[in-house]
Amino acid sequence: MRQIHHAWIALSAVVCAIGINGNVTAAPQESHSHGATLVATLDANVFGQMLAAGNPALMQIAGAPKCTISVYSMKYRTVGGAGERTNASGAIMVPSGSDPACAGPRPVLLYAHGTTIDKAFNMANISGNPEATIVAAMYAAQGFIVVAPNYAGYDTSALPYHPYLNANQQSEDVIDSLQEAHKAFHQFGVNYSRKLVITGYSQGGHVAMAAQRALQFRHIDDFTVAALAGMSGPYAVSLIGDAIFGGSPDLGGTVFLPLITNSWQKAYGNLYHSPSDIYESLYATGIETLLPSTTPDTIFTLRKLPQLELFARDSLPQAPGFSIFFGPGNLIKTSYRNQYLADMVAHPCGTNPAAPLNCNPANPIRKATVKNDLRNYVPNVPVMLCGGGADPTVFFASTQATAGYFIAHGMPAAALTVLDVDSAPTGVTDPFAAAKIGFAQAKAATAAAAGIDPVAQAQAVMVAYHGSLVVPFCMASARAYFQNVLAH
Repeated sequence: MRQIHHAWIALSAVVCAIGINGNVTAAPQESHSHGATLVATLDANVFGQMLAAGNPALMQIAGAPKCTISVYSMKYRTVGGAGERTNASGAIMVPSGSDPACAGPRPVLLYAHGTTIDKAFNMANISGNPEATIVAAMYAAQGFIVVAPNYAGYDTSALPYHPYLNANQQSEDVIDSLQEAHKAFHQFGVNYSRKLVITGYSQGGHVAMAAQRALQFRHIDDFTVAALAGMSGPYAVSLIGDAIFGGSPDLGGTVFLPLITNSWQKAYGNLYHSPSDIYESLYATGIETLLPSTTPDTIFTLRKLPQLELFARDSLPQAPGFSIFFGPGNLIKTSYRNQYLADMVAHPCGTNPAAPLNCNPANPIRKATVKNDLRNYVPNVPVMLCGGGADPTVFFASTQATAGYFIAHGMPAAALTVLDVDSAPTGVTDPFAAAKIGFAQAKAATAAAAGIDPVAQAQAVMVAYHGSLVVPFCMASARAYFQNVLAH
């Protein structure tokens, strides 16, 4: 794989170029004691026209909107990575209309969003946030009540950092958002059922699974979890961390690593004495306050982070095909990588797939990856795990290892569905044949749009794979999965 000179890395784990144009009806700003405000009403027909004009491919996958959507912005209290009190915000999307899918007690979908470095990220901004748009199209417009937290550290949250991939904090965060939404349902007369389904993409896949794990061991008012759908999530954090430092970096790693180390340093206090222990001097100063950013477009252009070069050109080992992640101006010090590698040798993890976390690493980052790895319980609800087999950002091995762990620990095969959208249909009875065929067509179209050079085609697919190509097909498949579970 040759060097990508001008690749735009999808900094948000869901950067879908939806291109929605048009206006939604802005609602009067109504303040309520429960912290929710009606901000917009989106008519089903108008939303359909917007989707058809901006992204007909999404419209084809999601289907024509059936429901008018009332969008509420909510604010709620939660905690930071060290247990400190803070606040966060999020969105509630409520469907209504004459279509049977929009009437009666509606199921509630808790949605966890993907990685973003934009401090202003807000899931209540349906017309200006691509991830919010696709969630509205896939779920709210089809009859699901959506609760979508922004997480601590984003939008109006006062927390000066984001507790990224902190499983305990993030599960508490999204459960706090659900409890706030529950109050708003009563305040606004929302007709909801007691059935809750949980999903999320990329980072959000990890958050969704962590939330289901937390809810499995605690009660929450009025809700019964019916199913979980994790999409392209880094559930097996320890496996991914060792793969990256072992010579197979992920696309976007120069963003993910600062988010992770800052999060875990705030939570555990022992990752480093100074950021310069890990990061090259070009980046170490200010890296603790860099992300999320109020000026995300400047992160690469002002060389606050390198776009691709995670490790030095001469740092070894390097897996075949990953040379683009090794070069000058690298982010991680070779001395630190060598310490990590030495700990992998001295304290290997994952040697037994049935007990992957039966290890005792000494390296603080490796300790934290084990702490936040979700292969330490078995869900008691039906689970779908969806992703793309060639994902360069969140390796599909995370999904496979997690599914293998669940089965090894007694999860009935019938309760677990694993979908690789980047695979061939298994036959005429394959329930996900349409998603697989559609993904193959979208991937081919992305390659063709890059011209006739095979290298350029491969690069275009790689850059679009995680943040654009997989997203709608996993979401549509998760929706179908939820609808089937809820119907029984």
